[in-house]
Amino acid sequence: MKKTVYILISILILSCKINQNKITSNNEPNILFIIADDMGKDALAGYTEGTIKPHTPIIDSIRKLGLSFNNFWTYPTCSPTRASMITGKYGYRTNVRWANQKLSEGEVLLQKYIHNNTNNSYATAVVGKWHISGYDTTINPETFGIDYYAGIFKGSVKDYYNWPLSEKGKQTTSKEYTAKKFTDLAVNWIKEQEKPWFMWLAYNAPHTPFHIPPAKMHNQGYLPPYTENVDPTPYFMASIEAMDYQIGKLLSSLSKEKRENTIIIFMGDNGTEPIVTQDPYYKNQVKRSLYQGGINMPLFVSGMGVERKGIDNNLITSTDIFATIAEIAGVEIDEINDSKSFKSLFYEEKLIRKYQYSEMKNEKNNAWTISNGIYKLLVFANGKEEMYNLINDPYEKNNILNATLNTTEKKSKEELETELLRIRN
Repeated sequence: MKKTVYILISILILSCKINQNKITSNNEPNILFIIADDMGKDALAGYTEGTIKPHTPIIDSIRKLGLSFNNFWTYPTCSPTRASMITGKYGYRTNVRWANQKLSEGEVLLQKYIHNNTNNSYATAVVGKWHISGYDTTINPETFGIDYYAGIFKGSVKDYYNWPLSEKGKQTTSKEYTAKKFTDLAVNWIKEQEKPWFMWLAYNAPHTPFHIPPAKMHNQGYLPPYTENVDPTPYFMASIEAMDYQIGKLLSSLSKEKRENTIIIFMGDNGTEPIVTQDPYYKNQVKRSLYQGGINMPLFVSGMGVERKGIDNNLITSTDIFATIAEIAGVEIDEINDSKSFKSLFYEEKLIRKYQYSEMKNEKNNAWTISNGIYKLLVFANGKEEMYNLINDPYEKNNILNATLNTTEKKSKEELETELLRIRN
């Protein structure tokens, strides 16, 4: 009799634990973080910038079903944006302020931070473009505490159909179209997971070189092989459409239950390549610049836990991705390093930041910028300064420092300078 009671009690306890695990699992959403490469607002539907737009029904649905952050700042090139997101730190702290600069292997990356602070409750993967280890292809990102990595180390490929694939520390040559291969790798990994997962999916599209995606993946019609004397815009748009097609393929691979328990974050890492830039941006105001066309990028969030819809005008920076995803994963934190979580904006209106910051440094240029949402100040190491009223002049055509500042402008400049000093010291 005692043995029977003991067995019944054991079954009851086990049942409670199973039920508790189910509840915990349901409260831990899967996280799908998607990065597009070199795609500014002028190259995407939902924005007034640019007149030629790609056909992107999947990305459009992510935007329409959730929040679109209108004031999201990144860095002017790929590597510092990615480093800032995966560390939650400004570029000058990690010394990654330009493309191809190397992130220290001593940094605690987002995936390891989540592991350490959630009792390893999430499976983590990075698939696609890495580009934060310089030219060192001997580094396996899994040594940073990521469960699985597969993709390309450098900033681009010479051929979308013939490129070096790194997976689990080994390098082979892939002959599959990059966006398709990355998607297949992501889908296969997700299918293997038995606990909540965090997929960092970094497409290299629509980064150059201009190419022709498989016909079924785009709507640009017949495209001859690209040469320098033809308009690259259709090839650029086709690349975005192919990425959209593959995102749709990934989402379709998820079961209804898994899809409903997934939060999706989609973003662009920096501005459009100058050769395919559209009005109202000047070609020197996009990728590789600290102007809005270079750092004010698309950011959409929808899915599990996102109750608000429409446009949010909070000042968000790429560093904020770190704390936000960590909080989504269950880490009880709303601020760490230079990162502030904007998870609360998914269900309520509030102010996250008063200022946003970005910077750049390479062999030729060293500059930084700060904004309070109305005024934007750019400071160059050579002493040059520029200041713009983003409400009246959103595309930075009129440097108000070329004239005498009024009282409001002068006070705003002093406040921006004070905050800039605080940030950089």
